[in-house]
Amino acid sequence: MNTIILAFQFTAMTYNISIYHETRRIKENGKFSVKIRVYNKHENIKKVRYFTTGIDLTEKEFETIWLNPENKKLRRKNKEIELKLRAFEQRANEEAEEMSVFDFSKFESKLFRKSTDKNNVKYYFDLAINNHKKNEKLGTAESYQYTLNSLANFSELINNCSIGKLSFNHITVDWLKDYEKFMIDKGKSFTTVGIYTRTLRAVFNNAIQENDINQDIYPFGKNKYKIPRTKKVKKALNAIQLKALFDAKTKNENEQQAKDFWFFSFCCYGMNFKDIAFLKYSDFQNDSFSYYRSKTFDRTAEKVLITVHLTDFIKDIISKYGNSNKDSFVFNILSKEDNAETEKKKYKNFTRKINEHLKRVAKANKLPVDISTNWARHSFATQSIRKGASMEFISEALNHSDLTVTKKYFAGFEDEAKKEFANSLLDF
Repeated sequence: MNTIILAFQFTAMTYNISIYHETRRIKENGKFSVKIRVYNKHENIKKVRYFTTGIDLTEKEFETIWLNPENKKLRRKNKEIELKLRAFEQRANEEAEEMSVFDFSKFESKLFRKSTDKNNVKYYFDLAINNHKKNEKLGTAESYQYTLNSLANFSELINNCSIGKLSFNHITVDWLKDYEKFMIDKGKSFTTVGIYTRTLRAVFNNAIQENDINQDIYPFGKNKYKIPRTKKVKKALNAIQLKALFDAKTKNENEQQAKDFWFFSFCCYGMNFKDIAFLKYSDFQNDSFSYYRSKTFDRTAEKVLITVHLTDFIKDIISKYGNSNKDSFVFNILSKEDNAETEKKKYKNFTRKINEHLKRVAKANKLPVDISTNWARHSFATQSIRKGASMEFISEALNHSDLTVTKKYFAGFEDEAKKEFANSLLDF
């Protein structure tokens, strides 16, 4: 088999990239495939992958066009084929050289993409969306899609540039400021702008990490575009409101279920409703259960197991709503047969149902009508601190990375506590 080999040296790695004529298998047209052969020898493990060029040649044609030992002058058609092969070979070399850590799957995707893709915003968004879907992070994939749709709307309406042609070079500091103004003028909040621009920043970082764009065009950071930050409104029930909700009379089973699961979350240290849906009997041991918080599991290298001790109230809720099948999920929200997409749809619908009926209970009892499942987590943090728990304890219970995050959950002290403190200042 005839090959011409070019070798590239990487740190602790050796790669050989060559044009390869696959003469072991003849095609229907009587010719053989011409491929790119990539040979990787690393830590005594040999790996060879072949990538098609889309060109088929007979053995005689390959010898004339590519090997050409006598350096014969090629005619027009043969010259075109030679130029295509050399361009393909050069492209493979360039893509391999730009990879700081060689990876066959990344090399393949870069080799067969359009030459303009490396600077294309939509290309990198699509990569991220598909990757998150592959890893069953459907919520994150959805968030990236919402951002892409918003950027497309702005780019097409304001800059007359389709999203497919939007490059990273287009996105300057002024472009981002115009996008922010466009969003605010449409009635979007600064919080939404912040979410979308942080997602765009992540896509920028991915492209830089892959050496597809230069750091010089990065529009975020010091003396550049500042992503808007808003101070979150503390949404927590005070002690009086918590008692009113707990004692509230409900009109039907749905309202009672909403109230029960809200306080289940509250008593389980502000457990997220997604984690409640995924709670399994296998997570229980003696008088407690343990779980990893799904929201932060993939974001941190150190996985922290959260342990919740079973109170009588928690046991009552599990007894009331728990599955009889102890080999499955605790609550009848998900099924073992569900795929990732179905799971997401089910726990989203469950949370939506809880919020809908919880608001009805709140309205009937003159409580904040914008109450939601998230309030249980904030209310747990605030109520615990007001009752004397340390910020460090709450941070651990909530599985926060640091105390700064925990402080954002605290809604402050009630007026009566402030008055009592003020009146005691002179009690030496």
